[in-house]
Amino acid sequence: MITTRNVIRFYATLCMVLCFQCLRADEGDKPNIIFVFCDNLGYGDIEPFGSTLHRTPHLNRMAAEGRKFTHFCVTAGVCTPSRASAMTGCYSQRVSMHHNERDNHVLRPVSPYGLNPDEVTVAEALKDAGYKTGMIGKWHLGDQPEFLPTRQGFDWFFGIPYSDDMTERIWDRDQSQWPPLPLMENETVIEAPVDRNGLTKRYTEKALDWIESNREGPFFLYLPQAMPGSTSTPYSSKEFRGKSKNGPWGDSIEELDWSMGQIIGQLESLEIAEKTLVIWTSDNGAPVRPGNDLSRGSNFPLHGKGYTTAEGAFRVPTIAWWPGTIPAGTVSKEFCSTLDLLPTFAALAGEKLADGVKRDGHDIRNLLTGGPEEKSPYEAFYYYYMDQLQAVRSGPWKLFVPLESFFRHPHFKTKMTNTPPLLFNLEEDVSSENNVADQHPDVVARLQVLADGMRKDLGDKGAPGPGVRPPGKVASPIAQRLK
Repeated sequence: MITTRNVIRFYATLCMVLCFQCLRADEGDKPNIIFVFCDNLGYGDIEPFGSTLHRTPHLNRMAAEGRKFTHFCVTAGVCTPSRASAMTGCYSQRVSMHHNERDNHVLRPVSPYGLNPDEVTVAEALKDAGYKTGMIGKWHLGDQPEFLPTRQGFDWFFGIPYSDDMTERIWDRDQSQWPPLPLMENETVIEAPVDRNGLTKRYTEKALDWIESNREGPFFLYLPQAMPGSTSTPYSSKEFRGKSKNGPWGDSIEELDWSMGQIIGQLESLEIAEKTLVIWTSDNGAPVRPGNDLSRGSNFPLHGKGYTTAEGAFRVPTIAWWPGTIPAGTVSKEFCSTLDLLPTFAALAGEKLADGVKRDGHDIRNLLTGGPEEKSPYEAFYYYYMDQLQAVRSGPWKLFVPLESFFRHPHFKTKMTNTPPLLFNLEEDVSSENNVADQHPDVVARLQVLADGMRKDLGDKGAPGPGVRPPGKVASPIAQRLK
């Protein structure tokens, strides 16, 4: 019997089939991919996500012509672990890039640690699929030769090996001598110290040159911008300095917007826009200052600051742009994360990832195109602070699990012990203001079971689980200096 419901199901299924036909990777028709990863930029720092302070016309255009993701998360509130997940599709705890005894929770210069070369990165997967691979910007997954981008699948690297605030000094933890901030091309320091004011402009110019040189495709460009950055005063070129309404932070964001406009404009002038997927996001939320001081960014309307497990640290503004494939002016409220980049990019490239290697991400091509069947692939997502599991999300629910103690927590003071469970409905309570744990004991119990299951895999607070793989490590690290 033909009913209205059956007709709707038929056309919904047909739409999904057509979407996947558009997204399949036929030989010779693989999309170019550009992944832009800003540094410390908050959820409320750009106009498409509510900012009325910073002018971002090019990002406005991207959102109008593409798709916003309002529940897109990273896996850590700080640089190194977040970037490890984006590159590997794994929680940073799985690949041991979340913490070590020498560096704490982000890698420092002259560290013996880095992303294990045995891990498969996005660049390696796409290189195997026939892509040209380039990286321009901040790496922060190891500054030793064994861990540099050129050893992790990138044909070419231009940028800095760690955060721009890690400048020349003696680090008191082990008395190591940090070198002047090095600008590198491939594995050679070409300038030190680099002028941080010019990084966004130089990265953009290099990106434009690289895209033109590889216009025949397919290509993968990873562009982790240095700004707004980790310094208390972000940097920008003279053309943007002092031009925003929010001091250096705003200046840097408006220059980042200019950069994106340059790149989109070139894709169009080269007539490859419809062959190119662009993902634009941030590595974690803004560090924000108390009250209404926006000089260190905004995560509004989300709760909390960067460097924590707050929603404002993990959920980041994300825009996907691919003219002719991603529906214009659309919004996805489904949960997804940087864990999904590797499996999704590999699927678009027609590259089958090796079996037997545990990854945590999912192929989210269906979320890029949307439609009636759009649904998050996640049963649960986990919020670790270094090696401590603090929260779990499932559907709209986020549970901060009870903790005997902690080093840092977005909802409790540092010396508090034996914390109660906190449960928030992130769809109805976007700012995480109303703890409804008492009203939903069944949800608390279900999410607690999920948390316990992850602890059995990745471990918790000083007790690594069986699912953890080792980091890369060298015996005698060297400083990256001008020869």
